Amino acid sequence: MLFHGYLRNGIVYVPTIVQLQTGAYMNVDPVAVVPVANTHALHRAFCDTIARKNAIVSNPPKDKWPAPVVLKYAGAKTWSGFARGASLWSIKEMNGEYRIVGYRTHPKGYWEQDSEQVIEFPPATSLDTVIDRMIEILQGAAGSL
Repeated sequence: MLFHGYLRNGIVYVPTIVQLQTGAYMNVDPVAVVPVANTHALHRAFCDTIARKNAIVSNPPKDKWPAPVVLKYAGAKTWSGFARGASLWSIKEMNGEYRIVGYRTHPKGYWEQDSEQVIEFPPATSLDTVIDRMIEILQGAAGSL
């Protein structure tokens, strides 16, 4: 399981994520758009998005790859324009164990996992606890921007 929260200009974008048959992940609609200060709405957005799971879908044809879905919600024209002003964290789950992973910008311009921004939760940690911590991280990052 993999889910993202993109923070940009005080807004959190929580896209639905599907897994392509090749194993890669892709953001799709619906996308929740929530002010970072609205704790209750953020919690609901993550719960609703995670409930949709990561469906496995066919890869889009190479010549019809869609534009990143969050662009239309953020009013950004390009992915690089969106990413310049954004930060990214993910909730990952494997075998019932959760972790939150923060990302940093690679010198070549793409996001990469930041090993200094990983929070591992003990087995049997509830999803609500993980989501609450994710919200704390997003709100803390918004306060430091």
